[in-house]
Amino acid sequence: MGIRAQQKEKTRRSLIDAAFHQLSAEHGFSNLSLREVAREAGIAPTSFYRHFKDMNELGLTMVDEGGLMLRQLMRKARQRINRGGSSVIRISTETFMEFVESNPNVFRLLLQERSGNSAAFRKAVNREIKHFVEELTDYLTHHTDLDRSLATIQSEAMLIIVFSAGAEALDMELEARTQLAKRVILQLTMIASGAHYLSNHEPEM
Repeated sequence: MGIRAQQKEKTRRSLIDAAFHQLSAEHGFSNLSLREVAREAGIAPTSFYRHFKDMNELGLTMVDEGGLMLRQLMRKARQRINRGGSSVIRISTETFMEFVESNPNVFRLLLQERSGNSAAFRKAVNREIKHFVEELTDYLTHHTDLDRSLATIQSEAMLIIVFSAGAEALDMELEARTQLAKRVILQLTMIASGAHYLSNHEPEM
C-alpha cells in the first residue's frame, strides 16, 4: 500500500472512530452531523466525500464493523474454551459483557439501529445478527449432540437474552453488571439444558 493509500485509509478510520465516539444513549446515529464528524476527525467537511458517499454509507460501514468486532471477539472466546475446557456459557457471557463495557457505542449502534427508522440499517444489523447466530449454530452442532435445527433455535434464544442483557448493562455499575452476568449464565444454562432434553426426547408436534 502506497503512502497516499495509507493516508486515505487513516483518514477513513478517523471518520469511523469519530462517529462512534459521538454516539450516546441520547445521541443516536441519526443525530450525527457530517460537519461534526469531520471536525472531530480533523478534516474539512468537503473532504468527507472522498471517503464515503454520504452519512448513510458511513453508518452502514459502522454496523458492519461493529458486527465483525463482536463475532471476532466471540470466536476468540470459543478458542479459549476449546483449549482450556472452560464453560462455553460462562466464558461467552463474560466475553460479551466485556465487549459491551469496552465498546458501549459500538453495541449501542447495533442496538439502536436494529429497530431504527432506516430499513437499510435494520437490514444491515439483522444481517450481522444472522451471521452471529450461524457461527454459534456451527459451534453447537460440532460440540454438542444437537442437530442443526435445534442448535439454530438455541442460538437464536441465546442471542435474544444476551442482547437484552447488553442493553441493560449499558447503564449499570460494575456490581450490577456482575449480578446481571450471573443471571444470564443461569438463563443460558436453562436454555441449553432444554435443548439437550429435546434432542433426546422427540417433541410432540
